[in-house]
Amino acid sequence: EVHFVESGGGLVQAGGSLRLSCVASEFSFDDYDIGWFRQAPGKEREGVSCINKYGSTYYADSVKGRFTISSDIANNTVYLQMDSLKPEDTAVYSCVVTRSYAFCRGNGNGLFKYWGHGTQVTISS
Repeated sequence: EVHFVESGGGLVQAGGSLRLSCVASEFSFDDYDIGWFRQAPGKEREGVSCINKYGSTYYADSVKGRFTISSDIANNTVYLQMDSLKPEDTAVYSCVVTRSYAFCRGNGNGLFKYWGHGTQVTISS
């Protein structure tokens, strides 16, 4: 089982930036792809962005052009740089591993293999 340490969440004003980090233990980029999903109160979880060991990425339409995912394979770490943040980005952001970065879309039911407890991101208007 994969374990995660997520960090970087916080409260920022609209238009601001945050950088999330996730260190995954018992994890190998050879076996899984990794990324982030988010869940806002009362809403279904949403795959945000994922990446594989070759640098191929998926982004939800709602974050394209504003969020950038990157990874440090040697340290089993994935980052999510979030710029031009909007109030609708407010959610708990959780690290997730899947068999393919392409599975990161939607709610991930049946496709998200392991995930972390998440870090709160709050954007004020």
